[in-house]
Amino acid sequence: MINKIWGFFIVVGIIFCLCTEKVDILNNEILECTKSSLDMIIKIFPVMALWLGIMNIAKVSGLLNKFSKLLSPLLRKLFPEIPEGHESFSFIASNIVANMFGLGNAATPFGLKAMKSLQEINKNKTVASRSMITFLVLNTSGVTIIPTTIISLRMMYGSKNPTEIVVACILATLFSTVGGLMMDRFLARKRG
Repeated sequence: MINKIWGFFIVVGIIFCLCTEKVDILNNEILECTKSSLDMIIKIFPVMALWLGIMNIAKVSGLLNKFSKLLSPLLRKLFPEIPEGHESFSFIASNIVANMFGLGNAATPFGLKAMKSLQEINKNKTVASRSMITFLVLNTSGVTIIPTTIISLRMMYGSKNPTEIVVACILATLFSTVGGLMMDRFLARKRG
């Protein structure tokens, strides 16, 4: 659906530029956006590669499993419908840990595996289960301790102190997570 919306915006923009005879502005914007996108990728790639490598080492070394065990008491309270020892707990914990370190790209595969695993134990395959909804809330609003992408962007644009945003990010994501989980519980009780 999002692809269709963006495609619509692009087509309308191109038609508007053609109708108003501003094709030169369109060409300049296409070239400038391409250049800035490439610059951004080149500057963010090393930081993302570093943290993805660290996460891969943590996964291979078993550190993610230790974090999973550390988070398991909390996860059991958040996801009481999931049977104990189910594989989805490790996927959810890995997703949470990756998000905590600001690695959305590394968290995505874990999130997809978690949803697939949760779908397997879902009784009604056409409707998201309570656990799936809670995981989506947790994944979307997840607490971020090290916002690597934001730090990378701030470094790229010449910030004098690119890490000064860390405390604000921790607080904002903590409040959004608590608020999201409270709303999730409220709506679940209201529905059930």
